[in-house]
Amino acid sequence: MKKYLFIIILLFILGCKKDDNSNIPFVHVNIFMQTTDPQFIGLNAVNSWIYLAGGSRGIIVYKVSNDQFRAFDRHCTFQPQNTCALVSMETNNISGLDACCGSRFLVTDGSVLNGPAVFPLREYNTSFDGATLHVFN
Repeated sequence: MKKYLFIIILLFILGCKKDDNSNIPFVHVNIFMQTTDPQFIGLNAVNSWIYLAGGSRGIIVYKVSNDQFRAFDRHCTFQPQNTCALVSMETNNISGLDACCGSRFLVTDGSVLNGPAVFPLREYNTSFDGATLHVFN
């Protein structure tokens, strides 16, 4: 009896998994950019952002502070198979909206402000040495 109970508990534990945004396709990202380059002038001020090509459906790079950046895939996590599942920045400069499903995301951390999406945006790593910003996974 103990043997069967152990097997049932083991199967239950192995059957559980953490929910995440893994429904977004993995795309290799390795972008270096000079923040002094005129094409990236949009990142001069804190709380500013730019779009970059790359990732699954493009990348939003957001400047959190003078030396900290966050980067998120624009691919909405709600029904990502829809071709219109694309997050675009709103005029408040701190949130992004997927006009297809109506989900809003906070670009300071990628979290969902309101759904139907329940998973955060896929985040990419960033490193900054004072002149060069590296966005990668």
